[in-house]
Amino acid sequence: MSRRWTQVSKCSDQIDLVGFVDISAEAARARSQDYTSDSAYVGTDLAKALDELAPDAVFDCTIPEAHTDVAIEAFSQGCHVMSEKPMADSMENARRASAAAVNSGKVYSIIQNRRYDPNIRRLSRTLREDTIGDLTTVNCDFYIGAHFGGFRDRMKHVLLLDMAIHTFDAARLITGADPVSVYCKEWNPEGSWYDHHASAIAVFEMSNGIIYTYRGSWCSEGLNTTWECDWRIIGQRGTITWDGSDGFVGERVVKTGEFRSDCEDLDVFGPDPSDRIGGHEGLILDFIDCVQNGGEPETTHTDNI
Repeated sequence: MSRRWTQVSKCSDQIDLVGFVDISAEAARARSQDYTSDSAYVGTDLAKALDELAPDAVFDCTIPEAHTDVAIEAFSQGCHVMSEKPMADSMENARRASAAAVNSGKVYSIIQNRRYDPNIRRLSRTLREDTIGDLTTVNCDFYIGAHFGGFRDRMKHVLLLDMAIHTFDAARLITGADPVSVYCKEWNPEGSWYDHHASAIAVFEMSNGIIYTYRGSWCSEGLNTTWECDWRIIGQRGTITWDGSDGFVGERVVKTGEFRSDCEDLDVFGPDPSDRIGGHEGLILDFIDCVQNGGEPETTHTDNI
């Protein structure tokens, strides 16, 4: 998980990774070597490392259960924090970390890298221009047979906490709305290689009345979707589908009165220089800019609760 962070950091003259901390010193040393740093601190004690190094910021790439403790320790020692998603493993812990960030006055941002995908930015801008009318329904499917090995195979709520949270946040960007209620059912199908539930369905009611549905599985073999899901966005005057990559199909109504309305093809807008893109790189560089120049990241902690 942390490898992508170090790859971005190696390419930026704004970032100097001065220390690597993990419960396994061997893992910390391996990541330090990936960063090609012989002089960086390597250790297993976060508080000790922060005390010795006094860094400006902490990149938290730990498992979800550790996020809150890492964030609170970092804030207590005057550090800004950028954390992997999810923000925490429970709402209570998320609120604790958020309160610590507010009390410290430090920047606290969460990696929601699907927002920084160029195609979702194109889709979002297209919908903001009322191209298919007010949205009523958004559906998405995620099916990938992911054989990770490691901690995910043993993790509770693995699909929801480690993957679907990306999609749920993407739905907020696409709809321009926040969830007000949700029903979710998760289960572990026969033949699953996960210890706990790796499949789920969820139905959200959004703040503007849109109904958003999610179906997903991390133990579904064959006909995999993209990591960004297959989407159908329905408005009062048309529909757009998106395959999660660069495949868009759209139609909007031009004439009503018959059994079926007449529709015309609709093109999704092209890229725009103002789009915030770049995945992890875009998010990390925006975080650094906020640390150096002030401002609040798009994926700030208060927008992740």
